[in-house]
Amino acid sequence: MSELEFAGVSVRYGGFTAVDEVSLTVPEGEVVGLVGESGSGKSTLAQAAVGLVPVSDGRILLDGTDVHRLRPRDRRVQMVFQDPYSSLDPRMSVGESIMEAMPKGAYAGRDARRREVARLLELVNLDPGRAAMPPRRLSGGQRQRIALARALAGRPEVVIADEITSALDVSVQGAVLNLVRDLQRELRLSMLFISHNLAVVRYLSDRIVVLRAGRIVETGPTEQVLADPRHPYTRELLAAAPSRHTELLGDDDSDPENLDY
Repeated sequence: MSELEFAGVSVRYGGFTAVDEVSLTVPEGEVVGLVGESGSGKSTLAQAAVGLVPVSDGRILLDGTDVHRLRPRDRRVQMVFQDPYSSLDPRMSVGESIMEAMPKGAYAGRDARRREVARLLELVNLDPGRAAMPPRRLSGGQRQRIALARALAGRPEVVIADEITSALDVSVQGAVLNLVRDLQRELRLSMLFISHNLAVVRYLSDRIVVLRAGRIVETGPTEQVLADPRHPYTRELLAAAPSRHTELLGDDDSDPENLDY
Protein backbone atom coordinates (compact mmCIF):
# COMPACT_ATOMS: atom_id res chain seq x y z
CA MET A 1 0.00 0.00 0.00
CA SER A 2 1.09 3.56 -0.65
CA GLU A 3 -0.02 7.04 0.32
CA LEU A 4 -0.74 9.65 -2.36
CA GLU A 5 -0.52 13.30 -1.34
CA PHE A 6 -1.41 16.47 -3.23
CA ALA A 7 0.49 19.32 -1.61
CA GLY A 8 -0.68 22.79 -2.66
CA VAL A 9 -1.29 21.65 -6.24
CA SER A 10 -2.36 24.20 -8.86
CA VAL A 11 -2.93 23.61 -12.56
CA ARG A 12 -3.30 26.51 -14.96
CA TYR A 13 -4.12 26.69 -18.64
CA GLY A 14 -2.95 30.10 -19.78
CA GLY A 15 -4.83 32.57 -17.62
CA PHE A 16 -7.38 30.00 -16.40
CA THR A 17 -6.85 28.21 -13.09
CA ALA A 18 -8.42 24.75 -13.20
CA VAL A 19 -7.04 23.58 -9.83
CA ASP A 20 -6.14 26.12 -7.16
CA GLU A 21 -3.79 25.15 -4.29
CA VAL A 22 -5.40 21.80 -3.56
CA SER A 23 -3.99 19.80 -0.65
CA LEU A 24 -5.37 16.37 0.13
CA THR A 25 -4.07 12.96 1.11
CA VAL A 26 -5.18 9.48 0.04
CA PRO A 27 -4.04 7.36 3.03
CA GLU A 28 -2.73 3.83 2.64
CA GLY A 29 -5.51 1.36 1.97
CA GLU A 30 -8.33 3.91 2.10
CA VAL A 31 -10.77 5.33 -0.44
CA VAL A 32 -11.05 9.09 -0.70
CA GLY A 33 -14.06 10.32 -2.63
CA LEU A 34 -13.48 13.50 -4.61
CA VAL A 35 -16.82 15.05 -5.47
CA GLY A 36 -17.91 18.13 -7.38
CA GLU A 37 -19.89 19.18 -10.42
CA SER A 38 -18.54 19.16 -13.97
CA GLY A 39 -15.80 21.74 -14.39
CA SER A 40 -14.79 21.72 -10.73
CA GLY A 41 -11.28 20.46 -11.52
CA LYS A 42 -11.65 16.82 -10.42
CA SER A 43 -10.42 15.23 -13.64
CA THR A 44 -7.63 17.77 -14.04
CA LEU A 45 -6.32 16.84 -10.60
CA ALA A 46 -6.46 13.15 -11.50
CA GLN A 47 -4.66 13.69 -14.79
CA ALA A 48 -1.95 15.66 -13.02
CA ALA A 49 -1.33 12.69 -10.71
CA VAL A 50 -0.53 10.38 -13.65
CA GLY A 51 1.43 12.96 -15.62
CA LEU A 52 -1.14 13.77 -18.30
CA VAL A 53 -1.20 17.48 -17.44
CA PRO A 54 1.63 19.56 -15.92
CA VAL A 55 1.47 20.93 -12.38
CA SER A 56 1.88 24.69 -12.24
CA ASP A 57 2.57 24.85 -8.48
CA GLY A 58 2.83 22.39 -5.63
CA ARG A 59 3.81 18.73 -5.63
CA ILE A 60 2.20 15.32 -5.92
CA LEU A 61 3.91 12.84 -3.63
CA LEU A 62 3.85 9.04 -3.53
CA ASP A 63 5.12 7.90 -0.15
CA GLY A 64 6.89 11.24 0.18
CA THR A 65 8.56 11.25 -3.25
CA ASP A 66 7.49 13.59 -6.05
CA VAL A 67 5.80 11.36 -8.62
CA HIS A 68 7.22 13.38 -11.49
CA ARG A 69 10.73 12.45 -10.37
CA LEU A 70 9.94 8.74 -10.39
CA ARG A 71 10.44 6.51 -13.39
CA PRO A 72 7.06 5.53 -14.88
CA ARG A 73 7.46 1.91 -13.73
CA ASP A 74 8.06 3.10 -10.15
CA ARG A 75 5.02 5.37 -9.88
CA ARG A 76 2.62 2.57 -8.96
CA VAL A 77 -0.34 4.85 -9.72
CA GLN A 78 -2.87 3.78 -12.34
CA MET A 79 -5.96 5.57 -13.63
CA VAL A 80 -9.29 4.26 -14.90
CA PHE A 81 -10.99 6.75 -17.18
CA GLN A 82 -14.60 7.79 -17.52
CA ASP A 83 -15.38 6.62 -21.04
CA PRO A 84 -14.90 2.86 -21.57
CA TYR A 85 -15.51 3.32 -25.31
CA SER A 86 -12.46 5.54 -25.88
CA SER A 87 -10.05 4.29 -23.21
CA LEU A 88 -9.33 1.00 -25.02
CA ASP A 89 -7.46 0.83 -28.34
CA PRO A 90 -9.94 -0.58 -30.91
CA ARG A 91 -7.05 -2.07 -32.89
CA MET A 92 -6.00 -4.29 -29.98
CA SER A 93 -7.70 -7.34 -28.58
CA VAL A 94 -8.72 -7.33 -24.93
CA GLY A 95 -5.71 -9.46 -24.04
CA GLU A 96 -3.28 -7.24 -25.94
CA SER A 97 -4.62 -4.14 -24.17
CA ILE A 98 -4.08 -5.73 -20.78
CA MET A 99 -0.61 -7.05 -21.70
CA GLU A 100 0.45 -3.59 -22.85
CA ALA A 101 0.01 -2.29 -19.30
CA MET A 102 2.15 -5.00 -17.67
CA PRO A 103 5.53 -3.88 -16.33
CA LYS A 104 8.36 -4.73 -18.70
CA GLY A 105 10.24 -7.81 -17.64
CA ALA A 106 7.65 -8.79 -15.04
CA TYR A 107 6.69 -12.00 -16.83
CA ALA A 108 8.97 -14.47 -18.59
CA GLY A 109 7.48 -15.05 -22.01
CA ARG A 110 4.13 -14.61 -23.71
CA ASP A 111 2.58 -17.68 -22.09
CA ALA A 112 3.17 -16.20 -18.64
CA ARG A 113 1.61 -12.93 -19.76
CA ARG A 114 -1.41 -14.79 -21.14
CA ARG A 115 -1.87 -16.58 -17.83
CA GLU A 116 -1.76 -13.23 -16.07
CA VAL A 117 -4.36 -11.84 -18.49
CA ALA A 118 -6.63 -14.79 -17.67
CA ARG A 119 -6.15 -14.22 -13.94
CA LEU A 120 -6.97 -10.52 -14.23
CA LEU A 121 -10.09 -11.19 -16.31
CA GLU A 122 -11.33 -13.63 -13.70
CA LEU A 123 -10.54 -11.04 -11.02
CA VAL A 124 -12.98 -8.60 -12.69
CA ASN A 125 -15.56 -11.36 -13.19
CA LEU A 126 -15.09 -11.86 -16.91
CA ASP A 127 -14.53 -15.07 -18.86
CA PRO A 128 -10.83 -15.38 -19.79
CA GLY A 129 -12.02 -16.45 -23.23
CA ARG A 130 -12.83 -12.81 -23.94
CA ALA A 131 -9.11 -12.06 -24.18
CA ALA A 132 -9.15 -12.65 -27.95
CA MET A 133 -12.09 -10.31 -28.56
CA PRO A 134 -11.88 -6.75 -29.86
CA PRO A 135 -13.40 -4.10 -27.53
CA ARG A 136 -16.17 -3.34 -30.05
CA ARG A 137 -17.80 -6.68 -29.26
CA LEU A 138 -18.20 -5.84 -25.59
CA SER A 139 -20.79 -3.80 -23.72
CA GLY A 140 -19.92 -0.62 -21.85
CA GLY A 141 -19.90 -2.40 -18.51
CA GLN A 142 -17.65 -5.15 -19.86
CA ARG A 143 -15.27 -2.58 -21.33
CA GLN A 144 -15.01 -0.81 -18.01
CA ARG A 145 -14.15 -4.12 -16.38
CA ILE A 146 -11.41 -4.54 -18.98
CA ALA A 147 -10.18 -1.04 -18.14
CA LEU A 148 -10.03 -2.06 -14.47
CA ALA A 149 -8.11 -5.23 -15.36
CA ARG A 150 -5.73 -3.16 -17.47
CA ALA A 151 -5.09 -0.78 -14.59
CA LEU A 152 -4.43 -3.70 -12.24
CA ALA A 153 -2.01 -5.20 -14.76
CA GLY A 154 0.33 -2.32 -13.93
CA ARG A 155 0.57 -3.62 -10.34
CA PRO A 156 -0.55 -0.33 -8.79
CA GLU A 157 -0.73 0.50 -5.14
CA VAL A 158 -2.86 3.58 -5.85
CA VAL A 159 -5.77 3.63 -8.28
CA ILE A 160 -7.50 6.78 -9.48
CA ALA A 161 -11.03 6.11 -10.74
CA ASP A 162 -12.42 9.08 -12.68
CA GLU A 163 -16.22 9.00 -13.02
CA ILE A 164 -15.98 5.35 -14.06
CA THR A 165 -19.72 4.66 -13.87
CA SER A 166 -21.14 7.88 -15.29
CA ALA A 167 -21.02 6.66 -18.92
CA LEU A 168 -22.70 3.34 -18.07
CA ASP A 169 -26.35 2.39 -18.04
CA VAL A 170 -27.91 2.68 -14.60
CA SER A 171 -28.68 -1.04 -14.72
CA VAL A 172 -24.95 -1.92 -14.63
CA GLN A 173 -23.50 0.93 -12.58
CA GLY A 174 -24.11 -0.85 -9.29
CA ALA A 175 -22.42 -4.05 -10.42
CA VAL A 176 -19.29 -2.13 -11.39
CA LEU A 177 -19.32 -0.23 -8.09
CA ASN A 178 -19.61 -3.50 -6.16
CA LEU A 179 -16.65 -4.85 -8.11
CA VAL A 180 -14.55 -1.76 -7.37
CA ARG A 181 -15.38 -1.99 -3.68
CA ASP A 182 -14.47 -5.69 -3.54
CA LEU A 183 -11.21 -5.23 -5.46
CA GLN A 184 -10.14 -2.33 -3.27
CA ARG A 185 -10.69 -4.36 -0.14
CA GLU A 186 -9.17 -7.57 -1.48
CA LEU A 187 -6.05 -5.92 -2.90
CA ARG A 188 -5.81 -3.28 -0.14
CA LEU A 189 -5.49 -0.51 -2.69
CA SER A 190 -5.35 3.17 -1.91
CA MET A 191 -7.95 4.85 -4.13
CA LEU A 192 -9.02 8.31 -5.21
CA PHE A 193 -12.58 7.83 -6.40
CA ILE A 194 -13.94 10.76 -8.41
CA SER A 195 -17.62 11.40 -8.98
CA HIS A 196 -20.18 14.18 -9.23
CA ASN A 197 -22.66 11.95 -7.36
CA LEU A 198 -22.56 11.90 -3.57
CA ALA A 199 -24.62 8.71 -3.48
CA VAL A 200 -21.84 6.88 -5.30
CA VAL A 201 -19.11 8.45 -3.17
CA ARG A 202 -21.00 7.58 0.00
CA TYR A 203 -21.08 3.92 -0.98
CA LEU A 204 -17.32 3.54 -1.49
CA SER A 205 -15.42 6.20 0.42
CA ASP A 206 -13.85 6.45 3.85
CA ARG A 207 -13.41 10.20 3.44
CA ILE A 208 -14.95 12.85 1.21
CA VAL A 209 -13.32 15.89 -0.36
CA VAL A 210 -15.64 18.44 -1.97
CA LEU A 211 -14.16 20.45 -4.83
CA ARG A 212 -15.73 23.60 -6.26
CA ALA A 213 -14.20 25.81 -8.95
CA GLY A 214 -10.81 24.21 -8.41
CA ARG A 215 -10.74 24.65 -4.63
CA ILE A 216 -11.57 22.37 -1.71
CA VAL A 217 -14.58 23.69 0.19
CA GLU A 218 -15.14 20.81 2.59
CA THR A 219 -13.46 17.60 3.70
CA GLY A 220 -13.88 14.98 6.40
CA PRO A 221 -14.96 11.40 7.19
CA THR A 222 -17.78 10.32 4.90
CA GLU A 223 -20.49 9.94 7.52
CA GLN A 224 -19.56 13.22 9.18
CA VAL A 225 -19.70 15.22 5.96
CA LEU A 226 -22.97 13.64 4.87
CA ALA A 227 -24.66 13.88 8.26
CA ASP A 228 -23.63 17.48 8.92
CA PRO A 229 -22.43 19.24 5.74
CA ARG A 230 -20.99 22.63 6.63
CA HIS A 231 -20.65 24.26 3.23
CA PRO A 232 -23.75 25.33 1.23
CA TYR A 233 -22.28 23.74 -1.91
CA THR A 234 -21.99 20.37 -0.16
CA ARG A 235 -25.62 20.68 0.91
CA GLU A 236 -26.60 21.37 -2.70
CA LEU A 237 -24.78 18.25 -3.90
CA LEU A 238 -26.37 16.18 -1.17
CA ALA A 239 -29.84 17.43 -2.02
CA ALA A 240 -29.28 16.45 -5.67
CA ALA A 241 -28.14 12.90 -4.82
CA PRO A 242 -30.49 9.90 -4.44
CA SER A 243 -31.68 9.58 -0.85
CA ARG A 244 -30.13 6.12 -0.49
CA HIS A 245 -27.34 4.45 -2.44
CA THR A 246 -29.66 1.53 -3.15
CA GLU A 247 -31.65 3.76 -5.47
CA LEU A 248 -28.58 3.80 -7.67
CA LEU A 249 -27.25 0.31 -6.96
CA GLY A 250 -30.51 -1.57 -7.11
CA ASP A 251 -30.30 -5.33 -6.64
CA ASP A 252 -26.65 -5.82 -7.53
CA ASP A 253 -25.92 -8.82 -5.36
CA SER A 254 -26.97 -11.12 -8.17
CA ASP A 255 -24.52 -13.67 -9.57
CA PRO A 256 -22.36 -11.67 -12.02
CA GLU A 257 -22.26 -14.60 -14.42
CA ASN A 258 -26.00 -14.19 -14.96
CA LEU A 259 -25.82 -10.50 -15.85
CA ASP A 260 -24.94 -8.90 -19.17
CA TYR A 261 -22.59 -6.15 -18.15
